[in-house]
Amino acid sequence: MQYKKINNLLGWLCFAIASVTYILTLEPSVSFWDCGEFISCAYRLQVAHQPGYPVFAMLGKMFSLLSFGNNAKVPYFTNMGSALASGATIMFLFWTITALAKKMLADKADEAVDQSRLLLIMGAGLVGALAFTYTDTFWFSAVETIVFALSSLCTAIVFWAILKWDAHADEPGADRWIIFIAYIVGLSIGIHLLNLLTIPAIAIVYYFRRHKNVNVGSAIGAFLIGALILVFVQYGIRGYTIQIAAYFDLFFVNSFGLGFWSGAFFFFLIIVAILFAGIWLSIKYNKPLLNLAFLCVAFVYFGYSSFAYIPIRGTANPDLNNSHPDNAFTLYGYLNRVQYGENPLLFGQYFDAKVVDQTEGSTIYRKGKTKYEDAGKKQNYVYDHTTIFPRMYSNEGQDPQFYRQWLQMGDQAAPTFSDNIKWMFSWQIYQMYVRYFLWNFVGRYNDQDGQQSSTGIDGNWTSGIFDGGRHLPKSVVNGTTYTPLYALPLIIGLFGCAYHFQRKKRDALIVLLLFFFTGLAIVLYVNQPSIQPRERDYSYVGSFYAFAIWIGLGVIALAELIKLITTPKAAAIASTAICLLAAPVLLASKEWKDHDRSTKMTPHDMAYNYLISCPPNAILFTYGDNDTYSLWYDQEVEGIRPDVRIVNLSLFTGDWYIQQMQGKMNQSAPLPITMSYDKYKEGVRDVVYYNDGIYNNNTGKSSPIAGYAEVKDVFDFITSDDKTAQLQMQSGGFSNYLPTKKLKIKINADDVIKNHVITPDQKDRLDTAMQWTYTSNYITKENLAMLDILAHNNWVRPICFTTTIGQENLIGLQSYLYKEGFTYHLIPFKPDTSTRDQLGKTNSLVMYNNMMTKFKYGNFKTARYLDHESTTMFYPVMVTTFLDLAQGLIKDGHPDLALNVLHKYDQVMPDITPGLEVADRKIFFAQTAYDLHDIVLGNKFINSVDDYVTDQLDYNYYLMKDNSGEFNSRDVQYGMSFLNGLIGITSAGDNHQTALTNKLKAQIKDYESKFSAILGRQQ
Repeated sequence: MQYKKINNLLGWLCFAIASVTYILTLEPSVSFWDCGEFISCAYRLQVAHQPGYPVFAMLGKMFSLLSFGNNAKVPYFTNMGSALASGATIMFLFWTITALAKKMLADKADEAVDQSRLLLIMGAGLVGALAFTYTDTFWFSAVETIVFALSSLCTAIVFWAILKWDAHADEPGADRWIIFIAYIVGLSIGIHLLNLLTIPAIAIVYYFRRHKNVNVGSAIGAFLIGALILVFVQYGIRGYTIQIAAYFDLFFVNSFGLGFWSGAFFFFLIIVAILFAGIWLSIKYNKPLLNLAFLCVAFVYFGYSSFAYIPIRGTANPDLNNSHPDNAFTLYGYLNRVQYGENPLLFGQYFDAKVVDQTEGSTIYRKGKTKYEDAGKKQNYVYDHTTIFPRMYSNEGQDPQFYRQWLQMGDQAAPTFSDNIKWMFSWQIYQMYVRYFLWNFVGRYNDQDGQQSSTGIDGNWTSGIFDGGRHLPKSVVNGTTYTPLYALPLIIGLFGCAYHFQRKKRDALIVLLLFFFTGLAIVLYVNQPSIQPRERDYSYVGSFYAFAIWIGLGVIALAELIKLITTPKAAAIASTAICLLAAPVLLASKEWKDHDRSTKMTPHDMAYNYLISCPPNAILFTYGDNDTYSLWYDQEVEGIRPDVRIVNLSLFTGDWYIQQMQGKMNQSAPLPITMSYDKYKEGVRDVVYYNDGIYNNNTGKSSPIAGYAEVKDVFDFITSDDKTAQLQMQSGGFSNYLPTKKLKIKINADDVIKNHVITPDQKDRLDTAMQWTYTSNYITKENLAMLDILAHNNWVRPICFTTTIGQENLIGLQSYLYKEGFTYHLIPFKPDTSTRDQLGKTNSLVMYNNMMTKFKYGNFKTARYLDHESTTMFYPVMVTTFLDLAQGLIKDGHPDLALNVLHKYDQVMPDITPGLEVADRKIFFAQTAYDLHDIVLGNKFINSVDDYVTDQLDYNYYLMKDNSGEFNSRDVQYGMSFLNGLIGITSAGDNHQTALTNKLKAQIKDYESKFSAILGRQQ
């Protein structure tokens, strides 16, 4: 009784410690990446991106209600939901560790535990659970609204529950724990699929407990059965249930003329009947194992039934309605992430493979008005260069170049199977998993992206033990994200793992299976093609959870050694104290500073600045996650600028999204898209290719179009169903085409002024027509919709693009885009041919008003911690935005306002330099400040750049002396160039900063001597 009471109390203590930690360090508002979408979808019960997170959304809605109408507090409480879920995860981890520790120390489950063993067991639980509390990856997800916190809780509950079953398996009704696990597994599908990876470990626990003659052969068989159960749940229940339901629906709708979902509902009734019959028959004929199997499947389906939320809410047409899953076929594609494509797993092409043939696959169905329609066939490609187990397969973007760079392959070298395996081990396994593992238990240099180098500092792991002699840059060792852990958590965990295998091989094997399936198995299954948009450590948190179990058991292993020189009780106390200091206390002291987000508001305020930069009723084109999801949050939850229509171009490729844009949203009227749905539905005009001139199918010749063609005429041509406006294909079919890339829109000055695109005093700057060259050889649906808007908007609604959007998404309009803050505004001014950087142009007075009186700056200067996106994505954007405004104001004759801008920057932005790009911009800041006769501010910028550059040069000098492969001659060259540039500024004209100039010259002379060999070679 004493053991149970203490175990329960300490488990709840771990929950309290972890929850308080996470609540104290919560992000007070929206975070970057998916969080803005998740909060918006939870708050208004909307449909998030594939494969859907219905349970997460519904629980998030519950926590959002704690805001009691203060919408600005909604993210705080949804973030708190993650904090409490993470705290509960720590509690179940504690109970898991104590259960395994008790099995190690007690020969029988019901054996009484003496005081020394009690201390050891509880010490193990505290050390392991609290160590995991403060690990980098888990803590990151615990303080924001993201699915991984709740997913980790499901994993913790399931693994704890199977140990509870193991402890009570001989008691009547013990199998209720198995059924409970099945329900949690089914429920977790509505949160994230990671929980399914616990199934093989659960199967082995069941095998060890129930099988009387355990041997290697039967153990392998049990493992394979566990893997098959995983496959059955993942593909059979989760995937094929909806796929088969979709084909039932196709038959009922198209053959019987019944309504949509009639066939799917009939199929669901069949499943219910089968499960009911199976359970009834297993009871009648006394088949307990069969009964358990049917009950488990039934409860998985009970949990999985949460996905009914998706079509229900999809049919309700909320503002955020990804894929519009209102029918069975769309729901199947939604659940199986069809939008994201598939990565080959066991057989496929190399990245340099050429397509030599293609075959038609299954039919693609779309929902019509009363029936399902044929939208074409899937295309299966046959390649000339294939392999088993393909790892280097992507030919997208820069992927082939990165493969060659990583493996140091020649430009023409064909990849081999050996290269394939080298890539898997060196990049997919080491760089994208082992590196993350070492972050958590060894230490980390910083939070920069480190995917592209296994030897550099940025994003790499470090124990910190030898860092004192490495002359690391001050920007690293003084940074908030430098977290050396001296490898102590790793050592304790390895010690605990070895001891676990020595004492309880079966239990250790179970933990190892959990460790493998939630770690390396994900690496092998996901088969990441190349560089990811962000670091992916959060995917492997289950693996780190498993290792934390061994950190806990390391207490017992250490106590065994200490027992050699003292009493068991003293050894237990000493071991617990040592391990508490070496793991949880160390982790908390090192990691706190780079996980305390309580003062950070950058995601919220950067999104606010995007929206506030837009004129009234604007159409704002975005592209990436971080210039979309936070905007959705600001608009959908807090109601900021509901008149602006946010259009994400990566989603604009979907017919469902274009159709949504044709409807009203919040206070935004429908977009001026004139196409009917039949013009752009799936399978229709998916791609329209360029063909120079009007093609005559009879003569087989093209007649070039002279000059620039009106966008409206070109749009009408490529959306025409007239065969004379189409190319006849070799197959006999017809296809639309783009007859010219030279496009124009005639300008009616009165319309432009009447709609407040410009002020009347800017009228003389208007062009008679906008003329530009389309930049691609084909038009996809998002470009088609954009051309429709340009052709029919008539300047009624302002058209804007986020300044962080890729240039390829601007379709050649750069000459007519003017910055007005965080957005480019499409304005038909005469092109400014004197400006080399067309995207640096500003509508200066409008932009000045936005940035000086409307913008918020996200506690940039005062926040205790700024995350990677704040420092490397948005800080450079802010620097460039301030600089462009200052130079634009000077060009437009407002030097006094330009100086105000420089002082505003100094007032609201921290003095950090994330890289050479920012250092370069700060040099321009210094030059501008000097030009505006503010020597003090100019010197401040000069010294800031000088500190950064000399810090980097000193480190590179150390690397050069050390003959390190990390030495970067390019950085040295840039650094020397920057120092020379600073001298040019401080010594020029009326500046006369003699002392500063002499200091810089002395530095130049010193570095020229140090790097003479390098600089001489480069010259």
